[in-house]
Amino acid sequence: MIENNDRQLLVLPDRDAAEEVAEELNARWPALGDVEVLRDALAGEDDAEDAQWLVVVEAPEDGGWTARLLAALDQLVTEQDGWREQD
Repeated sequence: MIENNDRQLLVLPDRDAAEEVAEELNARWPALGDVEVLRDALAGEDDAEDAQWLVVVEAPEDGGWTARLLAALDQLVTEQDGWREQD
């Protein structure tokens, strides 16, 4: 079952990939609204190179998450060597 109010976290290896995914999301699915790009340093890591980048995507207001939309998110993030997590 898909929770319509959960946000999705797209985890990416670097800032460029995260920003590219965010731009693509805004272009393809304007109903998602603003997406947020955040740096997520790994716990206990001192090296900034070990940081992952997150694209935070809120559920669309017009119907929430669908299996088709989640599959599209998975494909988009996989193309950038990342993955999707549900928050």
